[in-house]
Amino acid sequence: MTDKFISIEGIARRYPGAEGTTTTIFQNLWLSMGRGEFGCVIGHSGCGKTTVLNILAGLDAPSEGTVIVDGQAIEGTSLDRAVIFQSHALLPWRTVLGNVAYAVTSKWRNWDRAKVKAHAQTFIDLVGLSGSEHKRPSELSGGMKQRVGIARALSITPKIMLMDEPFSALDALTRGTLQDEVRRICLETGQTAFMITHDVDEAIYLADKIFLMTNGPGAVLAEIVENPLPKDRGRIDLHRHPYYYALRNHIVDFLVSRSKTFTATVTSHDPRNVPTVRPGLGEPTIVSPPRAVEASSAQTIAR
Repeated sequence: MTDKFISIEGIARRYPGAEGTTTTIFQNLWLSMGRGEFGCVIGHSGCGKTTVLNILAGLDAPSEGTVIVDGQAIEGTSLDRAVIFQSHALLPWRTVLGNVAYAVTSKWRNWDRAKVKAHAQTFIDLVGLSGSEHKRPSELSGGMKQRVGIARALSITPKIMLMDEPFSALDALTRGTLQDEVRRICLETGQTAFMITHDVDEAIYLADKIFLMTNGPGAVLAEIVENPLPKDRGRIDLHRHPYYYALRNHIVDFLVSRSKTFTATVTSHDPRNVPTVRPGLGEPTIVSPPRAVEASSAQTIAR
């Protein structure tokens, strides 16, 4: 059975509209991840991807349902969950070391300066910014700023690293380099990561599971794609793997066509038991078909 380190159970997010109406962004969302897994959510703008991430972070609350992390229901923000935003969100008056140290002191308030500095330096070195400790954000490139954001997030040793399209504003070369860094760090540390992205190739390269959302409003989780590529996959030979194009085409086909018609054409969709598929040679393998087992309030959608 899957270790449900993250368990999103029947959440919905609704907002009041004009003249007493209500807009439902998504509803009855069930999603789970095991400890150490890397999950990516893909879907068109407006399906609620960032809202789901904000609920996981404790920055927003669901209209109904609950989110459980490591056996505890989320009630507000916590240093157990670190967020890397689209923008670097650094304090401009602080140096690289100062920005990372600020996060460290937020979690360990009783540490002396030497211990804080040494701990922060470990993560500055980890993201390849050794020698830039005393530079301020205005002296850094966009990629370097995001590296500081990653170091700051990792420095508090979070249970989950949450990423909201952190590389979307970067040039292709820098984006690829940072993807490599994040992948290396997650593999080395066993970090659990949950990421929002519009980039199919980014999801294929980084994720163990790819969650496909239908179009909003009224979005639902349509399918979980289990990445069939080897865990130690590399960027250079990624496209040479025999399963690569089957995986990519499956996701693109969903985004281009199936995401738009899913709710109108699929009548037997069970949000508690969403099918998990593993694309490969020939037709995708159904790992967990709908209604394969009887659902319960704590059941996961992937097995």
